[in-house]
Amino acid sequence: MCGITGYIGHKEAYPIIINGLKRLEYRGYDSAGIILNENGIFKLRKTKGKVSDLEVKCAKLNSKATVGMGHTRWATHGVPSDVNSHPHISNNGRIALIHNGIIENYGTLKIMLTSKGYVFKSETDTEVLVNLIQFMQETQKVDLFTAIRYALNEVIGAYAIAVMEVEQPEEIIVARLSSPLAIGIGENEYFIASDASPFVEFTKEAVYLEDGEMAAITLEGVDIHKIKDNAKVNPIIQELKLNLEEIEKGGYDHFMLKEIHEQPKSIMDTMRGRLLVEEGVIQMSGIWDHQEKFFNAERIIIISCGTSWHAALIGEYLIEDLARIPVEVEYASEFRYRNPIITDRDIVIAISQSGETADTLAALKLAKEKGAFIYGICNVVDSSIARLTDAGSYTHAGPEIGVASTKAFTAQLAVLSMIAIKLAKHRGTISKERFTSLITELETIPDKVEKVIRNTEEQVKEIALLYSRTNNFLYLGRGYNYPIALEGALKLKEISYIHAEGYPAAEMKHGPIALIDNNMPVVVIAPKTLHYDKIVSNIQEINSRKGKVIAIVTENDIQVRSMVSQAIEIPDVSECLTPILASVPLQLLAYYIAILRGANVDQPRNLAKSVTVE
Repeated sequence: MCGITGYIGHKEAYPIIINGLKRLEYRGYDSAGIILNENGIFKLRKTKGKVSDLEVKCAKLNSKATVGMGHTRWATHGVPSDVNSHPHISNNGRIALIHNGIIENYGTLKIMLTSKGYVFKSETDTEVLVNLIQFMQETQKVDLFTAIRYALNEVIGAYAIAVMEVEQPEEIIVARLSSPLAIGIGENEYFIASDASPFVEFTKEAVYLEDGEMAAITLEGVDIHKIKDNAKVNPIIQELKLNLEEIEKGGYDHFMLKEIHEQPKSIMDTMRGRLLVEEGVIQMSGIWDHQEKFFNAERIIIISCGTSWHAALIGEYLIEDLARIPVEVEYASEFRYRNPIITDRDIVIAISQSGETADTLAALKLAKEKGAFIYGICNVVDSSIARLTDAGSYTHAGPEIGVASTKAFTAQLAVLSMIAIKLAKHRGTISKERFTSLITELETIPDKVEKVIRNTEEQVKEIALLYSRTNNFLYLGRGYNYPIALEGALKLKEISYIHAEGYPAAEMKHGPIALIDNNMPVVVIAPKTLHYDKIVSNIQEINSRKGKVIAIVTENDIQVRSMVSQAIEIPDVSECLTPILASVPLQLLAYYIAILRGANVDQPRNLAKSVTVE
């Protein structure tokens, strides 16, 4: 949510910042702004809407400034508007600030500042913070860096901020708490951003601020201190793994479509070096280095949000079915607030594409305080979750720009499959023959995903034409594919704005069946698995009420094909691996329906790629 970018160096700042804001559009936003410091004069432009609208406002800016910062805002305090957009300026006009996050005690601070004569133009907590900094600077008689540190020690909440002072045109000060911030290190130039995508073509080196740190960035370097006590911190420069080509569309109309098509490669990359079929092993150091923790765990708790929560549900099926370890799956947002029972015999696994999800981070911190071993599954190297956990596994899906997760989801399923199969082997809960069969089959999954895309995409386009004006969808699945019903419904909701619900198929008669008529398409995930006969019965019940069934079926399944309006085939695989294959045509269906409805599939309304605030 929200995006920060900035530049200080010898080049013109404006084009670098605008391009950086475009790179951050995937995070989700409703307004954008930019401020430049040109020889001690602020040049500010901001607007409700897209970065393209900001470019129009900047058409006559004509600035040669070599320092500045920009922001994309996702509204929290105050509606989307020009006034509420960032940057915000202090009452005295000397300090400019951009901010990701939420200042929870802004109301109390605003009352105090108002009593001191401060005037507020916006409804934002950010304007309160910039004026608190002014207040500290004037009352304590300190420089900007110290004033920011004093102010941040008074606030409660989460933030990543960047601050400029009009009289200091060659300095940007940044700070973070529970919201990511990266500093790109170039040749006599520096970049700031919420992630590395805005500056990847300029440098391969970056410093990631840790929670509770702030930094003064000048042409002389980066000076990092602790916010609490001003203790100096030695910066750790890391090499970026991100490539420019990975964050471009590569000839596709949308990032989402590109990322759907990248899944054979992203799954293969996730398994590469881990799934060693010829050697007969799954090599995962995060598991093996802590094998006693896993083998003796009384319980595994998986916490996540959104699409990652659906992956977690499948992880529960996998681990309980194969490794016979009790698993609980929790929404991170609920887990952290319900005083959960956690012990040092528990393993808590966090799943997050970005590694920055606010609720998941907070839940992990709670689990760590209670003595649990914490394990991370995320897609972004050096993300907050990756740094907090005791061990973990990266999904090597590459950057995922589309807000609706696709390749990160199937990469998560690949990691969870390897974890479950590995634990099952070493706990002796599956035979050696079953282990060999599963890893051999898992190795074929990238090719099978490629086949699904190749064989079903044109068919899915035709199905999308039939149902693009439908207002409601129902998705049904059993066993391993119940979470895929949830995920398919979520994808459709996210990008097409059609109301869709996912249900366990057996629950259809406990309510949803009342909705079924000839205007209600029902997507049924119906591969030939343990529950096949039951799912066939569900389809017959839908047909008797004149519902239209779109079925995901195993290749050459004549029985179900003869019963449904449309049947989309996937290759035959073991039941525990069907979710990876079944999810792909549902991603395509959501994409093509959204296109036909004229929706912005990469930046759906009101959504953000990384939810970094509660």
